[in-house]
Amino acid sequence: MSTDATHTTLPPPDVLKKAYALNVFDDSGKEVPFGTLVQDQKTIVVFIRHFFCGSCQQYVAQLASVRKDALNNASTRLVVVGCGEWRLIKNYCEATGFLHSMYADPSRELYHAFGLVESLGRTPAGQEKRSYISRSFLGNVVKSIWEGPLKNPQFMGKQGNISQLGGDFIFGPGESCTYASRMKHTEDHIEVADLMKEAGVAYH
Repeated sequence: MSTDATHTTLPPPDVLKKAYALNVFDDSGKEVPFGTLVQDQKTIVVFIRHFFCGSCQQYVAQLASVRKDALNNASTRLVVVGCGEWRLIKNYCEATGFLHSMYADPSRELYHAFGLVESLGRTPAGQEKRSYISRSFLGNVVKSIWEGPLKNPQFMGKQGNISQLGGDFIFGPGESCTYASRMKHTEDHIEVADLMKEAGVAYH
């Protein structure tokens, strides 16, 4: 199986069944079975890297521009899951302007179940960067440090595994997955416009 195929393979039924039973945390620390987030309707789920990742913050800021009426018209929910502690969720949403649902999977059990790997690699030389990467690498590092340990020192070490990569999926309704795009490096979320197109959601 090619690398590209591996990164877009849909989770099989047995993996979905296991994953749906795993718990995530909401922004108040309440545990919620993952399946309850996606069971009732089509749901776009974006797994980000750690909560201090500046690249993912830029991506989620783009996700925040998806109109709620467009999601409603497509009978679709939008959910973001991070691999750090739930206490960082509210600050993350404030920093990115994200008003949809966000959860935390500090155990990374969901990440492992869906085949999300670890890497600190950046966009390969000669490959065009995703449009959401608007800052330079140095600018990104500075922003990550400011939004992370400098601004919120109480959350230092609670942001999640820094080498964990994320991915973008479309689940539901029921135990189904119709789209998967696992990150191959730290700047590899699918373009928001392409993700919305896959989900049938109108996007400017």
